[in-house]
Amino acid sequence: MTSPAVAVQSLTPAAVQAAYDLIQPHVHRTPLLTCKTLDAIASTPQSTEALVGTSFEGQTPARPRFRFFFKCENFQRIGAFKARGNHAQALALAASTLGIPAYIVMPRISTPSKIAGTQSHGAEVIFSGSTSVEREAVVAEIQAKTNAILVPPYDDFNIICGQGTTGLELEAQHAEQARSRPLDAVITPIGGGGLNSGVATWFTDKQTRVFGAEPSFEGADDCRRGLQAGKRVEAVGTLTIADGLRTPVGLLNWEIISNKKKVEGVFAVTEEQIKSAMRLVIERMKVVVEPSAVVGLAVCLFDENFRRRVEQDGGKDGWDVGVVFSGGNTTVEAIAKLFT
Repeated sequence: MTSPAVAVQSLTPAAVQAAYDLIQPHVHRTPLLTCKTLDAIASTPQSTEALVGTSFEGQTPARPRFRFFFKCENFQRIGAFKARGNHAQALALAASTLGIPAYIVMPRISTPSKIAGTQSHGAEVIFSGSTSVEREAVVAEIQAKTNAILVPPYDDFNIICGQGTTGLELEAQHAEQARSRPLDAVITPIGGGGLNSGVATWFTDKQTRVFGAEPSFEGADDCRRGLQAGKRVEAVGTLTIADGLRTPVGLLNWEIISNKKKVEGVFAVTEEQIKSAMRLVIERMKVVVEPSAVVGLAVCLFDENFRRRVEQDGGKDGWDVGVVFSGGNTTVEAIAKLFT
């Protein structure tokens, strides 16, 4: 079996381009939206009260300048970037398109709309516990019974390349809108790491910096903690509201994300910060997103380390930042529950 360190050598921008040529007829070219209001909010220094209890308490808040470009994968087929490479609804859609059976293992606590969406494409949904260990045990049982081929959720060469096409489109759309301005940075959510490592693969050897974002609740920030410790965290058990990010980073994904030349940093945000970012997107942009989608925006709004990086490196000109909204698979009831 090829080791992750060897396999990552084949993960190149050319491989992402090849994936795009293959999937382009089957996916949407999702819009890249801007919002002057959110630019202004993010470019306003945080209050001194917001820094109380942090390592920046008593210091002057950062004054970064942001120009956001939101890659709206919530408008993608099946409502998420996963149509580009995986999973659940996306795999069910692909199987339906090809006329083959699909068996989808999903946690019992999955969002009802995600379950219904998967079943609507004719897939057989088999439920499991919420941890990756429990899911993998059920997968093994289904494979033994059906002899089905496993399509990994994120830790796979083809999955990474497919999800990396998000970055390919984002770069091209930014060039169309911003003309001569560079795309200074892109930030994506990190769960299993397929999206982030794919986007980082596309931007290899380019001037655009790539960052990752996670929730911190109950240790959901496994990637950030692993980078600090110098070792991948193998298991995660969390019930963060960002339910799409409740999984550890995959082996192949880790090889990319832990490379500082590819991903410059990973940051984590609280549940309240996620909800605040989500409220802003819904109320100011009039765009429906799920909690997992806005962790990157939350980092830009609230993480003082990241904000100081933008202030220092961007200077008076600031940064053009691509923020990937990974999906919008939620319900009115779920949104209402978050804000009551």
